[in-house]
Amino acid sequence: MSSHHIVRDDQEPALIIANGAACSKELMGQLLEWSPLVIVLDNAIERVMELGIKVDVLLGDFDNGFDAEKYKELQYPLEIVHTPSQDKTDLEKALDYLIDRKIPAANVIWATGKRADHTITNITNIVRYRNLIKVVILDDHSKVFLLPKKFEKWYPENTPLSLIPIGKVSGIKTQNLKYELNNEELTLGYRTGSSNVTLKDGIVLIEHKEGDLLMMECFD
Repeated sequence: MSSHHIVRDDQEPALIIANGAACSKELMGQLLEWSPLVIVLDNAIERVMELGIKVDVLLGDFDNGFDAEKYKELQYPLEIVHTPSQDKTDLEKALDYLIDRKIPAANVIWATGKRADHTITNITNIVRYRNLIKVVILDDHSKVFLLPKKFEKWYPENTPLSLIPIGKVSGIKTQNLKYELNNEELTLGYRTGSSNVTLKDGIVLIEHKEGDLLMMECFD
């Protein structure tokens, strides 16, 4: 896989490659084509280099004797960002880095699969960045993002969609879903909106009043 497409401004989403299960080359290629900046987290660099991908930033705590400097020549020019603090995950540190650079959005791959604790943490932690950066986590089976208070998007009939609350979410109303919600409440661990589907081709409307609500577009 070749170098990513060069985009001249920072309006397109950056691409963060974590260290979970790999996605398909097709998905990665689509995201690389228009990514102005590619960030790889820590030890994933070896797996990424095997795919022949040009990286812009290598970021992480670089523990257990990890030698980041040796990649400078192999991936020149490469910015190395050492973030030794253990108070945040490497993904959170990468999002902080993008916020500091005033990049408005990020797509994240290889952030699911492998260890369940990493998957859950990566997905749920994006709520902390609601007002700071738009984050989308993708793999070959789903696309996950945080919903605004009012969300509208066109979907084909029978598209699988899941609504996952982080904590409690109240005042949820939906249109054009098989299992409609009418001013209802979802609570993680008790009641979620998993495995819903669109009724027909057209706009799906989802509104909620309080709380953090994730959308998962699923590709079965």
